[in-house]
Amino acid sequence: MTVRFMTLAAGLSILTGASHSVAGDPSALSPPAEARLLLRAAAEGVQIYTCAVQGSGAVWTLKAPEAVLRDAAGKQVIGKHFTGPSWQANDGSTVVGEVAARADAPRADAIPWLLLRTRSHSGAGQFAEIAFIQRIDTAGGLAPPGGCEPARQGSETRVPYSATYLFYAAR
Repeated sequence: MTVRFMTLAAGLSILTGASHSVAGDPSALSPPAEARLLLRAAAEGVQIYTCAVQGSGAVWTLKAPEAVLRDAAGKQVIGKHFTGPSWQANDGSTVVGEVAARADAPRADAIPWLLLRTRSHSGAGQFAEIAFIQRIDTAGGLAPPGGCEPARQGSETRVPYSATYLFYAAR
């Protein structure tokens, strides 16, 4: 019953445009039931963080992801993932997303799992119909726990990560 309620809540927030956190429950990151899976991609790359001063201290803030997308078997490069967040297929089509829901990853050392809704498209290729994107199965990618002091403002660090991205079309 709890999972059904949280999935319903995730669906309602997608329809209303709200973003929410469903801490510790990645199952609540499902796209609407009518969405159909078009593509499963394995991503491998880095999360790029910049050291930024906040108040009297400094923290690592996410600048951008940078990853290669491979087919579900992890063999053939099918595109890339970069700032936006954006995904571009080898055919040039691009989709830009925005976070609709997030959940802590099951692994404590991994970036959160996400459900994103499409904000915009370009091109007429593989990503032209994408309405939702899930980021699951994450490993790594968290900002470093230290090394960011006011004297290092503007410095960058690149943290390796991997994830699975599921791309859905609306019916």
